[in-house]
Amino acid sequence: MTENHRSGVAYGIGAYMWWGLFPGFFPLLLPAGALEVLAHRYVWTAVFLVVVLIVARRLSDIRRLTARTWLLLAAASALIGINWGTYIYAVSNGHVVDAALGYFINPLISVALGVIILRERIRRMQLLALAIAIGAVALLTAQVGGLPVIALALATSFALYGLVKKVVTADPRVSVAVESLLALPLAGGYLVALQIHGGAHFVGLGAGHTALMMLSGPVTAIPLLMFAAAAQRLPLITLGLLQYLNPGLQMAWGVLIGHEAMPTARWVGFALIWTALVVLTVDGLRRRAAKISGTVVDLQPSESSSR
Repeated sequence: MTENHRSGVAYGIGAYMWWGLFPGFFPLLLPAGALEVLAHRYVWTAVFLVVVLIVARRLSDIRRLTARTWLLLAAASALIGINWGTYIYAVSNGHVVDAALGYFINPLISVALGVIILRERIRRMQLLALAIAIGAVALLTAQVGGLPVIALALATSFALYGLVKKVVTADPRVSVAVESLLALPLAGGYLVALQIHGGAHFVGLGAGHTALMMLSGPVTAIPLLMFAAAAQRLPLITLGLLQYLNPGLQMAWGVLIGHEAMPTARWVGFALIWTALVVLTVDGLRRRAAKISGTVVDLQPSESSSR
């Protein structure tokens, strides 16, 4: 294992474990609503990262970004905003297990995006995993009487975000800072309007609550920086394996601490998702081992020539 790979693993573990403990933080910001907390996350993340760039003497790097990079980071900013807003709503309203389901589904959505957007050829084991996941979503839909919107929104938005971050070559500190700065006018304007109309919760609830709102910046930025660093250093398979730390911790929090309901159908749905992830993981590890050994082991002989 190279030093680059070891540091990537450390960054990945740090990011996913940090995210896995988020259900304990955002309920502390109540009674602020999801949109208000989301706006504060953008504002204080931008402030924190601008300070980081100044200290690291990397602020001038922003001027050297290409037009393509700006467009990619604008897309990343929108996608992470959708993800943050959905997640804040979920953990503040007793849907931590639904959020965990979303991050369990995430790797399967990534496979689907690879096929649909990148036109990658799907392998049989991947197809099997997707079929099992679709069955799980169908079961969970029947159990709740509707699509698991929170889980699907989280899974899709973060899978798309990871896809964008994989192709962005900018320094992680610069890229995450730009993502926050791009949303700053909208977030700041919303907070000003909220304050004018008397609906804000930034001040008036004590210094402790104000400090927690401001702390949402570094609490948000640090794992994003670690994730960006890990994504640049690790193959997607390794990153995907580490990802299970996050929903595993979140589910444990929702069941053991939040005491969220887990009827039989929900357990079966989760079991199907875990089965799909096992299939996907085994397939990925098998192919990685084959590449390392210099051989090609594939259920579809023609695929190796298409890669």
